[in-house]
Amino acid sequence: MNKKIYSTLLAGSIALALGACGNQSAAEQPQKPASQAQSQEASTGAIENSYKSTFQNSVFLGDSITEGLSFHDVLNVENVLAGAGKTAEFALEDINELTKRNPKHVFIQLGSDDILWPTDDPKAYSIKNYSKLIGMIKEKIPQAKITLLSVTPVTEDAIKQEPRYQNIGDYNQAVKELANQEGVGFIDLSPIFSKGSDFYDSDGIHFKPDFYARMLELLKEQVK
Repeated sequence: MNKKIYSTLLAGSIALALGACGNQSAAEQPQKPASQAQSQEASTGAIENSYKSTFQNSVFLGDSITEGLSFHDVLNVENVLAGAGKTAEFALEDINELTKRNPKHVFIQLGSDDILWPTDDPKAYSIKNYSKLIGMIKEKIPQAKITLLSVTPVTEDAIKQEPRYQNIGDYNQAVKELANQEGVGFIDLSPIFSKGSDFYDSDGIHFKPDFYARMLELLKEQVK
């Protein structure tokens, strides 16, 4: 009987010891990674907050590419006025809302959907409405600084799926000329892609959050 009690106590002691060791290991192992993760999260949060602060008096007007700024929480929703399928013509409907927001800086990024528009000359049709859009912004928000952004390139696979994306370069040249005619700014975003194409989402058209941080880094001088 004593042997049985002793064996039971011994087994219980070993189990407790192993449990304590297991708990100690579990407690010790995550400490460093958790600290690193917290540091990384804090760093990422600081960067995002920095951009939100830098562009707090700006509005980005555009299509689904532009919408990624708020979708990925890089900028606040009130600083983005964009949506899927938005063309220069449809953007004219946003003038009242843009006027209400009364931004100091307006960045316009349109064209990805315009070049796919089912009309005889999509570029000419788009640029005509683009010019009208700029004129309305000048009239409604005369103090706002306007900057046009180039249409972002797509991957080769995306071009195979939709050959009209080959016209992006030609369209961007027209937007650059329009900016000169209207006396507004123009920023070519293509240098962002000079170091690779890891920014693309699976469709080869839209982007991961890293792209937007690079884009805002390129644009921040415009709001100083």
